[in-house]
Amino acid sequence: MTVTADEAERWTAPDAVDQTPYLVIDVATAAAQYHRIARAFAGAQVYYAVKANPEAPLLRALAAAGCRFDVASRAEIDLCLAAGADPRTLSYGHTIKKAADIAYAYARGVRTFAFDSGGELEKIAANAPGSTVLCRLLASSKGARWPLSRKFGCVPGMAADLLRRAAALGLDPIGVSFHVGSQQLDPDRWEPSIATAADLFARMRAEGILLRVLNAGGGFPVDYRTRVAPIEAYAAAIDAAVTQHFGARRPALMIEPGRYIAAPAGVLHAQVVLVSRKAYGEDLRWVYLDVGRFGGLAETEDEAIQYRLVTDRDGAPAGPVVLAGPTCDSVDILYQRAPYDLPLDLRAGDEVRILGAGAYTATYASVGFNGLPPLRTVCPG
Repeated sequence: MTVTADEAERWTAPDAVDQTPYLVIDVATAAAQYHRIARAFAGAQVYYAVKANPEAPLLRALAAAGCRFDVASRAEIDLCLAAGADPRTLSYGHTIKKAADIAYAYARGVRTFAFDSGGELEKIAANAPGSTVLCRLLASSKGARWPLSRKFGCVPGMAADLLRRAAALGLDPIGVSFHVGSQQLDPDRWEPSIATAADLFARMRAEGILLRVLNAGGGFPVDYRTRVAPIEAYAAAIDAAVTQHFGARRPALMIEPGRYIAAPAGVLHAQVVLVSRKAYGEDLRWVYLDVGRFGGLAETEDEAIQYRLVTDRDGAPAGPVVLAGPTCDSVDILYQRAPYDLPLDLRAGDEVRILGAGAYTATYASVGFNGLPPLRTVCPG
């Protein structure tokens, strides 16, 4: 469910004349994405990853629709509670938390926490006594356009030890979590981690520790320049893997979509600052926009996320371009290997609309680099 070029033209901030760049979020589209993924994963608990886009109107709409929330900080907790979420529907999924932040979350009513190390577990036990906890497993993110590193998760043997320790500390170890990378293009990538989780559940059950929740994380992709498999294909693949490896002992399922819900709901409006060439007679043009990697397009690093672009001159003859941002940093180049063609008559002052930009844009924007303000976000209506 991706916004069309015609729809993008309608998604314009009413006071936006000469004020690019800005991001427009259509809350109804995000809500529709939530309902679709909730239907696909029937019976699963859907936790929206707030870090993808924390705009208050978006959070209010999701809370009203019955969505839960995956939070990573005090600020995200406060935003969700202000949007009307019940603190019991929040999961503090970040595995690297200050003790004071755990205590703050607990005081606000949050009772679900993730961990992947002994040190983190001790902090949770001391500052959120009796809480439910999930241990995060290492997982492969092969096939993801935005892979995750070894920064998060632990091996199964360590997870078993930590789950035992959690029970001994008076916590409620309800299960495990994993994440197979963002914009994961392979629906079968979840299966190996589900198999690992099933083995761990069986091992813990034999010791009298009854795990009952499997958090399959996020990573569900959206259409950018190329189409991806529908969300129903991902739900079917995960369901089949759970059936294969858990059999009749199926755990409750959690998922944590962020990009899937927010990305299609956003159109980033930018303006051409300059069109130039590096040599006389060269066909390749450099197109500099007033937004770049420091203004919210961080996921263009290594050209990982390739957004679809729309201009008012589309349909005219076009030619190859390098796309770059406005700052004086040489890494502020969006695309120079991926083939992008833009109209030959594109000029400074023309608007370029970047589609599917509702997730991981405004939240990635720097504060004040080169004196440029953070990306402004507008939720019409």
